Amino acid sequence: MTPRPKRFLELLQALQQELLAAGKPAVEARWLVAHAAQLSDHELALRLTESVPPDVEEAAWAMLRLRLSGYPLQLLLGEAEFYGLKLRVERRVLIPRPETEGLVEHALAHLPLDKPARVLDVGTGSGAIALALKAMRPQATVWASDINPKALELARRNALQLGLEVTFLEAPFTANLQGLDLIVSNPPYLPDSYREEAPPELAYEDSTALYAGPDGLEVARELLPQAWKTLKPGGWLWLELAPENVYTLLAEATAQGWLEARVLPDLTQRPRYLVGQKPVESQNFADA
Repeated sequence: MTPRPKRFLELLQALQQELLAAGKPAVEARWLVAHAAQLSDHELALRLTESVPPDVEEAAWAMLRLRLSGYPLQLLLGEAEFYGLKLRVERRVLIPRPETEGLVEHALAHLPLDKPARVLDVGTGSGAIALALKAMRPQATVWASDINPKALELARRNALQLGLEVTFLEAPFTANLQGLDLIVSNPPYLPDSYREEAPPELAYEDSTALYAGPDGLEVARELLPQAWKTLKPGGWLWLELAPENVYTLLAEATAQGWLEARVLPDLTQRPRYLVGQKPVESQNFADA
């Protein structure tokens, strides 16, 4: 390890060198040091020439060692930013990803600004999607389901901290709700085979929120008929999937009668989001 510095600026530079040597972004050093010192970014910037207290220096190096071992940055910091919201995150709960913000953006296009809507986030995890939708559409009634009680406890704490009213349900899929305008979900979509090559960071998250059978579609495939029963005629379903399997589910959704079924890209132009609409005059899903 690099010799321990005495000033905040030197500590930052030393951590940056270690991070860059490990192939990680140098900017993480600022977040680690600020968290260790319990300072904001602005406060840290004002104290760069000041001496680092020994306990802060020790904490920063300890966090760096964890980070270099593959421990997720968000878990070290205890929070993640998602769609402008600061959410608490914990081990064994899925960490919100930037690409899921795109899912929220698409879903919002189907939620009017001037009238109520009934919305469900399936597999809510930390509550990220449901809370973002509620924050942007306060007049909407929002539910969120999950089978992981620890995730639901965390999601409820996030809702309380943000002052957002979302109803959280410990239940699989759509929790037997009816007449919804919109269902949105970031289900597990990694194939089981990916476990062998997955980055070490994933080991700290809920595996049931990551992996879904041989092709990664076991959960999303089962969600299709559940969503069909729960949505009102004309309601919309939005899913985030992997570029490797999203077109497979698109073909299945089209064959089953979903209208407007199509795939949209994420910000990196990789196929990511699947959308479908339940017909206004719909037949039973099994007959579609």
